[in-house]
Amino acid sequence: MMKVKQAALAAMFLGVSLSAAAQEKQPEPLQYGAQYTGMRSDAAMDKWRSNRFGQFIHWGLYAIPGGVWNGKTYNYAAEFLKSSAKIPTATWDSLMYQWNPQRFNARQWAKMAKQMGAKYMTITTKHHEGFCLWPSRYTSFHVGNTPYKKDIIRELVDAYNAEGIDVNFYYSVLDWHHPDWRYDIKSAEDSVAFRRYLNFAYDQLKELAVNYPTVKAFWFDGTWDNSVKKNGWWTLEVEKMLKEVRPGAIVNSRLRADDHGKRHFDSNGRLMGDYESGYERRLPNPVTDLKVTKWDWEACMTVPENQWGYHKDWSVSHVKSPLELLEMLVHTASMGGNFLLNFGPVGDGTIRPEEQQLAAAIGTWMRQNGDAVYGCGYAGWEKQDWGYYTKPAAGGNVNMIVFNTPVSGLLKVKAPGGVRVTKASLAGATLRVEEIAKDLYLVHLPQQRWTAPQRIVLETGGAAKTDRYQDAKT
Repeated sequence: MMKVKQAALAAMFLGVSLSAAAQEKQPEPLQYGAQYTGMRSDAAMDKWRSNRFGQFIHWGLYAIPGGVWNGKTYNYAAEFLKSSAKIPTATWDSLMYQWNPQRFNARQWAKMAKQMGAKYMTITTKHHEGFCLWPSRYTSFHVGNTPYKKDIIRELVDAYNAEGIDVNFYYSVLDWHHPDWRYDIKSAEDSVAFRRYLNFAYDQLKELAVNYPTVKAFWFDGTWDNSVKKNGWWTLEVEKMLKEVRPGAIVNSRLRADDHGKRHFDSNGRLMGDYESGYERRLPNPVTDLKVTKWDWEACMTVPENQWGYHKDWSVSHVKSPLELLEMLVHTASMGGNFLLNFGPVGDGTIRPEEQQLAAAIGTWMRQNGDAVYGCGYAGWEKQDWGYYTKPAAGGNVNMIVFNTPVSGLLKVKAPGGVRVTKASLAGATLRVEEIAKDLYLVHLPQQRWTAPQRIVLETGGAAKTDRYQDAKT
C-alpha cells in the first residue's frame, strides 16, 4: 500500500511539474509585440534578402566641420560632434546656412555604388541633429531652406534607381533639434510634449513614404531612450502605417518596442519588425551564433572604426582594408545576413578618394565572385578555419570562399552526413578532391601566393559511402 501511495504522490507531483512547465511555455499576450513568427517570404522580402550587399550613407550638417571645432579635433564619431564639443543647439543649427554642396553629383555616387557591387542603398534622411535632406512640410530645418535648396533625397532616389539599386530610408527618431523631444517621460508635461513629437515624426515618415514611392525599406535609429520604450504602441503604429502606404515595405527591428519596452525581440523572444538590425560594427560568431540563421538580419559596418559621418582625420582610429571588409561581407552572407557598408561624404558633396578606392577594390572582386554572395546564405556545412561556405537559396553547388590558405595547401571539408563531394573547381580548373574519412575530404589547392580570396565551387552527388571507414575505438 505504501508503494501505491508513493507512486500516486509521484504522479501527482509530476503532473504539477508538467502543468507548470506548460504554463511557463505559454507566450505572454502582448499588444505591441511581434506581428508574425518566422521569416517573411513575399517578393519584396525575398528581393531584400537576395541583395545581400548594401551601401550606407551618413550625410548631414556634421559633414561640414568634419569632427573639428574651433581648431580642436574630436576623436569621437563626427556625427556626435555637437555633443562632444558641447556646441549650443542654435550654433549647431546655424550650420544649415553653410549647407551648399556644389560638388554633389548623385549620379556619380550611384555609379560608384554600382561598380562596388551594392544592390541597395540606405541614406540618412534625418540624423540625430534633426536636419532633413528633403524639403519637409513639417519643419523649417531642412535642405530647402539652405543655400543649396534642392531636394537631395529626390536626386539620390532617381540616380540610384536609374542604376538598378534599391533605395532605403534611414530615419532617426531621436531629434536634438525638435523642442518636444524627450529622453524620458517624467511628468505630465513631458508626456504631452512627447506626444506632439511622436505626431511630428509620424507625419514626416508618412511624408517620406508618400513622396518617394520607390522606397523599399525604412531603417530606424535613435530609439533606445526610455521615452520611446514607454511608447511601444507608437512604434507598432508607424510600422503598420508604412506598410499600408507602401505595401511590401520592410522595417528594421530598431524601430520596435513592445508593451514592456523590450526592443528588437519582444518579451516572448520573438523578432519585431522584418529583420534584426542589432549588429552594428560587429558580426555574429560563425560557429556559436548559428541561431541568427533562423531569421533575417543585417550588419552595418564603418570603414574607420569609430566614424559614420565624414571626419577630416582618419588617423584617429583603425581604417579597414578592402580585404577586411570583403571577409566581413562573405562572413555575413555565409550566415544568411545582409551587409551594409557605410560611407561618409564630405560637406562639399564629394566622396573622399580613400573610400572611392576601397569601393573600386571591393567591386573588382565582386564582379568575378558576386554570385557566391547575392542570393546566397547559410550552407549548413561545418565551419573551417580557411574561410566560409555559402549556398544559393534555390539550391545548387556549395561555394568555398578561402581567406586563410593553409601552408599545406590542403583545405579540409567536412560534409554533412550522407553528402558526397564529387568535384571541386577554381576559376574553371578542376582541383583534386581526396576523401580521407567518413564525410571528410581534402581539397588540394595549387601551391602559390594568393593575394585575394579564392572561390572554389563544390559539386555533390549521390549518397556517401558509409562503410569504408572504421570508427575509432577509445
